[in-house]
Amino acid sequence: MFDDLDVFAAVVEHSSLNRASRQLNLSQPALSRKISKLEERLGVALFNRYGKRLELTEVGRLTYSYALEQRQQRSKFLEALSKYKEGEPKLVTLGASLTSLQTTLPPLVNAYMEKYPSAELKLITGRTHEIVSSVSEGKSDIGLIASSIQEPGLRCISLFEDQLRLVVSEHHPLNQSSKLTMDDLSRLPMILFSKGTWYRRLTDDLFQRCGIDPDVRMEIDSFEAIVRLLPTVNVAALLPKSYLRPQLLNGGGLVSLHIKELEQTQRTTCLIYRDDGSLSTAARSLVQVTEEMFLTEREK
Repeated sequence: MFDDLDVFAAVVEHSSLNRASRQLNLSQPALSRKISKLEERLGVALFNRYGKRLELTEVGRLTYSYALEQRQQRSKFLEALSKYKEGEPKLVTLGASLTSLQTTLPPLVNAYMEKYPSAELKLITGRTHEIVSSVSEGKSDIGLIASSIQEPGLRCISLFEDQLRLVVSEHHPLNQSSKLTMDDLSRLPMILFSKGTWYRRLTDDLFQRCGIDPDVRMEIDSFEAIVRLLPTVNVAALLPKSYLRPQLLNGGGLVSLHIKELEQTQRTTCLIYRDDGSLSTAARSLVQVTEEMFLTEREK
């Protein structure tokens, strides 16, 4: 019946059996038989016939709307099917911690979409333990977290090591120092991460161990906001090295300064996914792109 619906729709759209027969490459008698057969199956008349002129009945208009819906649904199905046949990935649900969202995710998504432009990504954000649970429970296909874990049923792949760096405006007095120590941060006006965040706990522990009491001017949990404020208010901040890409520093008038004690803030960014073989083709493609992007870079 569905083929007959296509034939019926063509007749409606061409307003003529003759024109429709040419478009469908059918003889006019064969086309008339198909329409009659469809009417017989449905038990209703689809056209009022006035000589060679056809006019849709009320049920004919209803049938034409249904035929269009079927055509659209079939088109969507065939499009999706062709992509699976071509091996292109479809939807991947990716869980990422806030840190990964601001540092690791943007270049990864760019690389993935460049290779698979028709792919679809759904992002779930949360704290590290929430992302781990999301992947374990199957709510996310893959997770990106800024720490290394050992969790039953999950595979954890280390992508790169990260650590905090001191970031200031290029005109800041500390940029003139040949060698910096943690003592230089004592009473230094700074922007710190908001309380309760992983990075704030990390910096607070570091300051306590080193006996440093910074002058906290602002507390923010957005890397972008901190970067925008640094040149304006002439303060310092501790930001992840992975976030400090050359274009960010060079274009923003900022400099990244090394302090040896900050090496103690090192942490590992990892990719996690279930190791039960349940990854979809789409998810495996994202894992492959991630490994190519970060592990290849690490081996250079």
